[in-house]
Amino acid sequence: MAKVASAKGGTVTSKLRPKDRPVAEIAEIFRRLHAIEPEPKGELEHVNAYTLLVAVVLSAQATDAGVNKATRALFRIADTPQKMLVLGEDVVREHIKTIGLFRNKAKNVILLSEALIAKFGGEVPNDRDALVSLAGVGRKTANVVMNMAFGEATFAVDTHVFRVSNLLPIAPGKTPEAVEAGLERLIPEPYRLHAHHWLILHGRYMCKARKPECWRCPLTDLCAHEPKTPAPGKR
Repeated sequence: MAKVASAKGGTVTSKLRPKDRPVAEIAEIFRRLHAIEPEPKGELEHVNAYTLLVAVVLSAQATDAGVNKATRALFRIADTPQKMLVLGEDVVREHIKTIGLFRNKAKNVILLSEALIAKFGGEVPNDRDALVSLAGVGRKTANVVMNMAFGEATFAVDTHVFRVSNLLPIAPGKTPEAVEAGLERLIPEPYRLHAHHWLILHGRYMCKARKPECWRCPLTDLCAHEPKTPAPGKR
């Protein structure tokens, strides 16, 4: 049996298994994350929906910091699909050569730019099916673009979101799709827009894959993961 503070005040007592966590407990998790960072932002640098789309495509198996370093100069000269096509694949490849899988990614940037012009008037569509029809764009990428560019309450399940959702747990699942469906069903309305950003940041800087920093985590009393990692120098 666990008692936790409710988002509306008082406490919530739960006899349920973690996978059956009540909505009140989930709301308390996000209330705390909101209190720490009321307006979380993605860390990929971009100037519009198109450069966001390109940046997210480039971020597959790469760090946001590495993508930002490679795209700053690129986006200064190519912030539309038309300008990107003028540069051509060889120039794009040269700009992003420090990023993993850069050859294939450069090809996808050109292909998706062509498709945006041919099918969508050069604009990034606010539609998941349309987005995933573009080269290099999967469901996670589409969800990020819809959330960050268009303010849609979508849930992009990357490795951080997948890990944190299973460890706490919030919406446990064996696949990213299962976790996404659980988040869609369980996240309370006030927290839906920023939920995936809070989980990404929590997983990136606190609930780390190799050594979660449980000793300073604001969610320790709500977390079912054991054993908790002690502070450095303590056992």
